[in-house]
Amino acid sequence: MALLSHVTSGFRSVSTLYPPWFSLAIDLSPYAIVCSVAHNSLNSEQKRAVLTTEGPVLILAGAGAGKTKTITERIRHLVLSGVAPSKILAITFTNKAAKEMRERVERRLAEDPDLNRPISMHERPFVSTFHSLGVHILREQAVNAGLKRHFTIFDRDDSKKVVKDALVSLGLDPKTHDPNAVLSIISKLKGRGLNASDWNNLDEGGYFMDVVGQVWPIYEKVLEKENALDFDDLLLKTSNLLRENESVRNHYRNTWRYIHIDEYQDTNRVQYEISQMLVGPEKNLCVVGDIDQNIYSWRGADIKNILAFESDYPEAQVITLEENYRSTKTILEAANAVIEKNKIRRKKNLFTSNDDGEKISLCPNMDEVGEANFIAEKAKTLIDGGVPADEMAVLYRANFQSRVLEEAFMTLGVPYQILGTRFFERKEIKDLISYLRVALNPECLSDLKRVINTPARGIGKTSVVKIFSGGEESLPPAMKAKLNKFRSLLSKIVETSKENKVSDTILFIIKESGLEDEWKEGGEDGAARLENAYELVNFAARYDHLIGEEAVSSFLTDAALQSDQDEMKEEQKAVRLMTVHSAKGLEFDVVFVAGLEDGLFPHQRINESNISPEEAEEERRLFYVAITRARKKIFLTYAQVRTVFGRQQVNMPSEFIFDIPENLTEEEAGEEGWQKRKPLLEIDF
Repeated sequence: MALLSHVTSGFRSVSTLYPPWFSLAIDLSPYAIVCSVAHNSLNSEQKRAVLTTEGPVLILAGAGAGKTKTITERIRHLVLSGVAPSKILAITFTNKAAKEMRERVERRLAEDPDLNRPISMHERPFVSTFHSLGVHILREQAVNAGLKRHFTIFDRDDSKKVVKDALVSLGLDPKTHDPNAVLSIISKLKGRGLNASDWNNLDEGGYFMDVVGQVWPIYEKVLEKENALDFDDLLLKTSNLLRENESVRNHYRNTWRYIHIDEYQDTNRVQYEISQMLVGPEKNLCVVGDIDQNIYSWRGADIKNILAFESDYPEAQVITLEENYRSTKTILEAANAVIEKNKIRRKKNLFTSNDDGEKISLCPNMDEVGEANFIAEKAKTLIDGGVPADEMAVLYRANFQSRVLEEAFMTLGVPYQILGTRFFERKEIKDLISYLRVALNPECLSDLKRVINTPARGIGKTSVVKIFSGGEESLPPAMKAKLNKFRSLLSKIVETSKENKVSDTILFIIKESGLEDEWKEGGEDGAARLENAYELVNFAARYDHLIGEEAVSSFLTDAALQSDQDEMKEEQKAVRLMTVHSAKGLEFDVVFVAGLEDGLFPHQRINESNISPEEAEEERRLFYVAITRARKKIFLTYAQVRTVFGRQQVNMPSEFIFDIPENLTEEEAGEEGWQKRKPLLEIDF
C-alpha cells in the first residue's frame, strides 16, 4: 500500500501541473489505479514497472518478456496520471522498434476512454531512435551547434567515398589501405566521445593507426565544407552541445521530464552521456535492457553502462521481467542452460506458461553444401505442411555463409529474402534522394557530383572539375546554359517541396530530372529501377500528413537512418536469411541456426589475447539471442568440413551445442542420412 499511496499522491501533485485538458473521469483511490493497470493483463512485475514512475528505474527484461508492452503501458499510465504526453521521451535502437512503440503508444492513448479529447500530433510522446533524437536536437539548435539547419546526413557509402579520396590525396592506395577499416576506427573513436582534435592525446600506435590519424582531419574538413554529418556525428555533436551549452541542456530537461531508454545494454559511451545529460533533477529515468543480449561491442556498445546503473543512481529500483510469452519451455530451458555459463551478468531465469513444445533438432552434415541443402529441404517440407514461409528464419554468424544457402534455396524453389540488402542503398534510390538533398543543401558537393550529370545532360568530368575548383567562369556559353538549366531544376525542387506533399516532390524529381525517361528506355533493368523509384514515392507518402520543411526533414532523416531491419518490402512471404546480429528484436515460429562449429560460432576471435572478458562472453550471448528468436522449433546445424576463404577445414561441433541438456535435443538426418551412420558424440575429427 505504501507504493500505491506514493503513486496516488504523485498523481494528484503532477496532475495539477497540467490542468488545461486533463479533466479525467477517474477514481483516485489506490484500488482504481490498480484496476486501470490490471485489465491490461500485465503480470506482477510488469505492473510494478508500470506503477513505479518516479525516480530512476532499471528494468531487466529477458527475451520475449513483453518489454515493449510494459513500456507502452507505463507511458499510458503516466498520461492518465496527469503527465502531459509531450513531457515523455522514449528512445530505442531501430526505426522499426521505434515505429512499433510509437504506434502502440498512440493506439493505447487513442482508445482510452479516460482521456477526454484526442491528443494532437505535437502533444504526443516523443518516440525515436538515438540517432533520430540527435537529428531533432541538432536541427532545432542548429545555430547553437554551429550548423546550418539543412545539413546533409552522410550514409556509410558517402563517408567511405570521402575516406577513399582522402587516402588518394595522401598518396596512399585504397586497395592496400581499406577505407572501410579506416572508417570503422574513426566511428569507434567517435563513439567513445572523441574528436579528430583529440588524436594527439591518444595512445594508438602502429602504421595503420598513423594512417587513420592522417585521414581523420581531412575527412572532418570535407564534412564541414559540405555542411554534412555522418551517423556518429549525430550523437557526438548532440552530446557536445548538451554538455557545453547549459541553456540548451536545461531546455530539453524541461521538455522531457520522463525518459525511457530501451536496449540500454547496447548504448555506447556517447549515448550514455546523452542520457545522463537529459535527465533532470527528478531523475525520472527508466532504462530497459538485458545484459544477456549485449552483442554489439564491436561497434562500441558498452555493457558496463547497464552494469553500473545502480552506481550511477544508488536510489534506483530494479525490476526483473522473467516471464517469457514467446517460446516453448524446451527452448527456454535450453537458453537458460546456455547463458548461465557467462559470469558477467545479472542472474535471471526465464520461465513460461507455454507448452513444452518440440525438442531441439541437432543436424550434422558432411559439408556446407549438405548443410544448406538440408535447411532448404526442411524449409520446403515445413512450408508444404502449412508453416508460413515468413515465419521461418535461417541465422548465421558470418555473411559469407549466405552464398551457399541462397544457392540451395534457389535450386529447390523455396522463397527466401536476404535481410541486409537495403532498399536505400540501391543506386536509383540514392540518386533521387541526392537530388532532394543537394537542392536543400547546395554546399554538399558529394550529392552535386552524383546528380549533376545523372541522367547525362552533357556536363562532363572536365566541366565538373572546373565548377568545383572555382573555374566556372571559364566554361563556354553552351556549358553555362546547361549548368543554369540544372540549377533551375534544383530551385524548382525546393519550391515544390515547400508547396506540395513529400510524395509529390519525389514524383516531380523522377519526372523532371529525366530519370523516368532514361529508365523507361532501359529494358528490364530500367523497369526494375523505375519500380523501385515508385516504391520510394510510396515510402514518402508516410510523411504527407506533415507540412513543408518538417515533412522533407523527417523523410530525409528516416531515409538516411534506415537499418537492415527496415527493409522496404517486409511483406514478402519468404524465409528470412540473416546474420544473428540482424535478427536482434525479431521472432519466428521456426529458426535454423547454421554453422555451429568451433571457430565459426563461437568465432575464433574469442581466443584472441587482446579482448576483454566482456567481449569474450559475447559469442555466448549471441547464441542466446539466436535461440530465443524461436517460438516453437529450433534446428541447430553444422558441417564436418567447411570451405572458408578457399580452404577446406575440418571442424569440431560448437561448444554451445554441448551446453544444451541432452534431454532437450534429438538428432535429425542431414545429407543422405549421414549422421545416422554415426551418433553425434562419436564423430571422428
